[in-house]
Amino acid sequence: EFCSSLAGIMLLEVFLVLGTLLIYFLFSKKKEETLPFKDGWWGRGQKPLTKEDSSIRPFKVETTEEELSDLFRRLDQARFTEPLESSCFHYGTNSAHLRKIVSYWKNQFNWKKQVEVLNKYPQFKTKIQGLDIHFVHVKPPRLPEGQAAKPLLMVHGWPGSFYEFYKIIPLLTDPASHGLGDEHIFEVICPSIPGYGFSEAPHKKDFNSVSAASVFYELMLRLGFNEFYTQGGDWGWLICTNLAQIAPNHVRGLHLNMVSVSKLGLTHLLSILLGRYFPGLFGFQDEDARRMFPFLKKGLYRILSESGYAHIQATKPDTVGCGLNDSPVGLAAYILEKFSSWTDMEFQNLEDGGLERKFSLDDLLTNIMIYWVSGCIVSSMRFYKENLQKGIGTQKHEKLTVQVPTGIASFPNEILHTPQAWAKKKYTNIVSFRFMPRGGHFAAFEEPELLAKDILQFVDKVEKEQLWKKK
Repeated sequence: EFCSSLAGIMLLEVFLVLGTLLIYFLFSKKKEETLPFKDGWWGRGQKPLTKEDSSIRPFKVETTEEELSDLFRRLDQARFTEPLESSCFHYGTNSAHLRKIVSYWKNQFNWKKQVEVLNKYPQFKTKIQGLDIHFVHVKPPRLPEGQAAKPLLMVHGWPGSFYEFYKIIPLLTDPASHGLGDEHIFEVICPSIPGYGFSEAPHKKDFNSVSAASVFYELMLRLGFNEFYTQGGDWGWLICTNLAQIAPNHVRGLHLNMVSVSKLGLTHLLSILLGRYFPGLFGFQDEDARRMFPFLKKGLYRILSESGYAHIQATKPDTVGCGLNDSPVGLAAYILEKFSSWTDMEFQNLEDGGLERKFSLDDLLTNIMIYWVSGCIVSSMRFYKENLQKGIGTQKHEKLTVQVPTGIASFPNEILHTPQAWAKKKYTNIVSFRFMPRGGHFAAFEEPELLAKDILQFVDKVEKEQLWKKK
């Protein structure tokens, strides 16, 4: 009898343990799916006891004669080096071509005119978590009867800026005038990441992508948007991904023009080794195989040859930043190299880096001037250290999936290709994955119409099938 009652107690304990585990998994899984909102304070010194001023203030880009005369003095005194013969852009920005760009900068580029271009869209600032956040906010010029604009948060990356979106904004806020129909019309919000452009830089350590996502989530709520779409590439990809993890019930859809997966498992490894020979086995399409293989050349060697900047910025950003913040020519050389190789790796074979094949010098210099006049290059580079210093694959957001409806525009000249078969392990609700016919890393800047069309077809799918309700 004692044995049977002992067995009964043990059985009861087993059921209790199993029941507890079952309850834990049922309830904790739901909890695990969201990323905690990061309520930081990034201002100078101690956080004040008074409530933060949440007013939204109009902002205009302004420039002084002192700033311009200082810039021209530095450009005049630039000390150039002689490039190696026939080196094109293989050693970085070719200094012979850089001379020509600096000559244009001094003699033809009209910053005052570009300031007017920057100010053609309404801009604002507002204090969030101790920082003055800058953003562009463009409402549609007209709305058909009974139709509401869909809020869309667009986030840039490095070494870009909010200016990257200036050509795509009219296509999204007034699609009908550009032959894109009027079924979906957007109200576009383009903030500057803190430490970039005209957003104040964090004064404290550890401001990472989750911090930026939390700040932008607060911004959207402050603007009165309880539900909205998000779009991003480069750091914008990670910030928007984190935002979808923090507030899945507020993000109707997530559109990305760059995707990277940091958690690689055994199947990823096998697909790298064997995917070239058995693409179907790993869910690869022909285009995936074309972009990825041979993997040594298009994957590993490319990472090694193109990631030196990231290694510096993820370890000692302030050291190299000192030089760039002091020299406009150095700053231009550093940034322009990225606009060459990230637009098309083949441009390294050209004496001029192919810079003007996709962009005008005015556009390139406007982006550089945003870095120069705001003095933000060091703080923009620190973002790499804040995001990467703990190691790749170690942070909570990297372990969590994304359930929000996701659209991916995969551009052929992106540095590294992520196939849908890899992306869907992280983004479990991909409703649109499209191989784009042309274009590289700076999609909105380079191919605004292609990107706008892809955003529109993605949003159309989400809306027609009410996909956000099935999250």
